[in-house]
Amino acid sequence: MFTKLPHIAYLSSGHNTMYRLGKLKTLLHRNRLTLGTQDLHQSASQINRINKILIANRGEIACRITKTAKKLGVKTVAVYSDADRNSMHVEQADEAYYIGPANSSQSYLRQDKIISVAKKAKCQAVHPGYGFLSENTEFAELCQKENIVFIGPPASAIRDMGIKNTSKTIMTKAGVPIIEGYHGEDQTNETLLTEARKIGFPLMIKAVRGGGGKGMRIALTESDFAEALESARTESEKAFGDSAVLLEKYIAEPRHVEVQIFADKYENVVYLFERDCSVQRRHQKVIEEAPAPGISQKLRKELGEAAIRAAKAVGYVGAGTVEFIMDRNNHSFHFMEMNTRLQVEHPVTEAITGLDLVEWQLRVASGEELPLKQEQITLKGHAFEARIYAENPRNGFLPGAGQLLYLKHPEAADNVRVETGVRQNDEVSVHYDPMIAKLVVWGKDRREALDILRSKLSEYNIAGLDTNIEFIKTLCVHSKFVNGEVHTGFIEENFEELFPKLQISNDVLIQGALATILHDNANSLSMSLETKDPFSPFAVEIGLRLNHVLKHTFNFNVGKESHIVETKFAEPDVYLMRVNRLGPWRKVSGTLKKTNDDALELATEIDGVIIKSRIVKLNNNLHIFTKNREWQLVLPAPKFMSLSLNQAEQNPCAALSPMPGLVDKIFVNKGDVVKKGDSLLVIVAMKMEHIIKASVDGIVEDVLCCKGDNVAKNKLLVKLTEAKI
Repeated sequence: MFTKLPHIAYLSSGHNTMYRLGKLKTLLHRNRLTLGTQDLHQSASQINRINKILIANRGEIACRITKTAKKLGVKTVAVYSDADRNSMHVEQADEAYYIGPANSSQSYLRQDKIISVAKKAKCQAVHPGYGFLSENTEFAELCQKENIVFIGPPASAIRDMGIKNTSKTIMTKAGVPIIEGYHGEDQTNETLLTEARKIGFPLMIKAVRGGGGKGMRIALTESDFAEALESARTESEKAFGDSAVLLEKYIAEPRHVEVQIFADKYENVVYLFERDCSVQRRHQKVIEEAPAPGISQKLRKELGEAAIRAAKAVGYVGAGTVEFIMDRNNHSFHFMEMNTRLQVEHPVTEAITGLDLVEWQLRVASGEELPLKQEQITLKGHAFEARIYAENPRNGFLPGAGQLLYLKHPEAADNVRVETGVRQNDEVSVHYDPMIAKLVVWGKDRREALDILRSKLSEYNIAGLDTNIEFIKTLCVHSKFVNGEVHTGFIEENFEELFPKLQISNDVLIQGALATILHDNANSLSMSLETKDPFSPFAVEIGLRLNHVLKHTFNFNVGKESHIVETKFAEPDVYLMRVNRLGPWRKVSGTLKKTNDDALELATEIDGVIIKSRIVKLNNNLHIFTKNREWQLVLPAPKFMSLSLNQAEQNPCAALSPMPGLVDKIFVNKGDVVKKGDSLLVIVAMKMEHIIKASVDGIVEDVLCCKGDNVAKNKLLVKLTEAKI
């Protein structure tokens, strides 16, 4: 069950009585917390107390760790870059220290700065969260050298499991099945191509270090191999500081099933059941659930025991996740990798077990045994986690950046949890992951949990930048997803159903016209009365009766389509409306009231039927949040303002930036001859590399950017002159 807390809700159940919270607090006061997990054979003279931790991370995970630390009476220290100076994780921490520019390589990845702050702030431990330095062997070793607890596994376990070719050798010896592939040290192009031919195409190219889909590419054919290899190497180098890769046989429709394990320094290891993370885009997860659908108790035990063998094989300590590739048909499974850290999706495991995994991390790091034995850990109900991203699913899931001009998330409840690191008006920065929040729900079974997820997604309203909320809503009603028929190619296989053509209803267009009328009336009234709030009760009461205009035509753009709503004044507070000059005139009235979160509640009565929606007006954009989905109605800009952009969008000779980002590579110069499909340049944003290619055969007329430039979305980067080659 969930308990309300500011910004985030934590799980509570009968298990909490077994946490021995009192014992931990007593240890804190008696200064008896041990040094941690990186040295399993340390002497009593090396025991340190933990009453203050540095969180070497940012965003929602830093906020998540802070909450549990405060619950246990442990002080927290945050670090921040230029981009995060006013961020939520800085606000919530007891102290915060500046560590450098927005670029993570100059701030959050600077081990020397992190250690310096930890020592300056007199922290006994560092919690790395996930991402950044969480799976960095050198950082774990540096913490040990500086006598600082690294709240994670031993450096040796990170090394063995973090280097994928090494981990696969260890897993084979431990009796854990692995996938056929090449895991050798020879990284020359010739050797990799030779090994790729032996494995056969299609195949997977994966970064030897790290995870999260970074440095991962699929080569469908041999002709794709060279470019996919270079792209994987480049992304891996940027994300993990290592360009080494391995090759694996590509399984066409696998399921991604992972097992949460926990170990202490006394060789006790338990599994906390499995999660299914199969629905992915760009090899990154979109939605996770626990337990995995369609898994028998026998298979669940087999997965758990295999994960425990994997953990014991490397002397693991702390929280970890063993990831398996599972055949969707016969349920055979193979070891893929182990994430030696807390996972983004750990809340779904907490939801079905009633446990706080961050609390377990702090307990294990303090030298305690695991709070529970395997037989004491029970599975109850079903949970989903939806990752809310700033991205455009209808444009290849390209990440976005910008200001969250309006943000309303569902209220935390017994079965609803929202984890976020941003507030309204905060920036989603181009420098970091585009995740806005995680929405986690729990139900007595999978069907109930899914119903709750759908309902709460409709309460998640964001305006100011694109998100994937509407896509997740569509995903959650897809018949195959409802039936648990998931695999890693689910989105591609069901693309047409997941991205249906959007057909806006006449009712929504009428709501847009009415909202505009009432909004303009209230603004006109506020100007005449010199009131600062056009939606005060007094202003609205009179404003609704200012029906100056007898006729008006509204032009709305919805996507690439234009719509007309004709309106006629019928009587006070009542209008007649018709859409696209078709059908009968409809009788319309309604009210518009301001909410306490800067939105407007619209109640529209159309031919005797009342429809309620939430309205957010930002410049020429009118956002209408209905029960089913969000619609964005755009009042067209003057032609002279939109002409150049429209021409650029329609011109195949104009290479535009598909997202805000950094120009990382430029492959062409002015005067070069290119063919359709040739790579022109690379944009990097939100930890993602995007290659921009020529749309036509031609000659490079001009290159309008330089390496290292920060460019906005739709910025013209390269101009081509079409020519027969």
